[in-house]
Amino acid sequence: MDVTEDGAVTGPRVDGRHTRWTQHRQTRRRELTEAAIVAIRKHGATVGMDEIAAQAGTSKTVIYRHLGDRLGLYLAVCEAVDAQIMSDLRQALSPQIAPSAGASHPAESLLGRNLHEVLMAVIDAYLHLVERDPEVYRFVVRRPLLGVPPESDPVVGLTNAIADTLTQIFSTALTTADKDPAPAATWAHGLIGLVRAAADRWLGNPAREPREVIVRHLADFAAVGLTGVLAPQKAGRPSENDPERKW
Repeated sequence: MDVTEDGAVTGPRVDGRHTRWTQHRQTRRRELTEAAIVAIRKHGATVGMDEIAAQAGTSKTVIYRHLGDRLGLYLAVCEAVDAQIMSDLRQALSPQIAPSAGASHPAESLLGRNLHEVLMAVIDAYLHLVERDPEVYRFVVRRPLLGVPPESDPVVGLTNAIADTLTQIFSTALTTADKDPAPAATWAHGLIGLVRAAADRWLGNPAREPREVIVRHLADFAAVGLTGVLAPQKAGRPSENDPERKW
């Protein structure tokens, strides 16, 4: 605590040296992570620590000091990739879920012409990363032997983050259509699983089709089912949750 000349008590004085050192460490960590990503692009997903250190113009000791072991490096790269793809996803979705003319809520746009565009935006954001940085993508999804619990798996975390965004959109659309929003999370995770499996196959195919073709194929497939389940319930038609519904 510090006491001013008039006797007022203030909070503890911030150590400027500690603040500068913290900022320096954060900056150095970011620089080393960026160097690691460049090295992965250059040498592939099996890049070694010596190659990363050479790219960073430093020693492995410095990398270990700021990022920890290879697991720490892996997690730092995953964090950077997560931030990039979520930024791309938000940017891609922002014009697609804006309210259309006459819609009182953004999700109402999903009930008509914008559903396919939303799916295209989500799928393209994911496949764009795969196409732009194939070796970085391979590095992330290959996973080293992780000494972390499954719920802390960064790949699962990224999948969950994308699915959470879709869940919110689907849930709002269902609520707007007077339907139970409970299936939203299942559909969202199922869609991400579909896209990721297709992306892995696409990346491994030397004669792969252009990205926009795969995006369109996946969006067409997903839109058919979602158009039906997100549509408003017709009067007199039993709900899918109605126990008396006849199959």
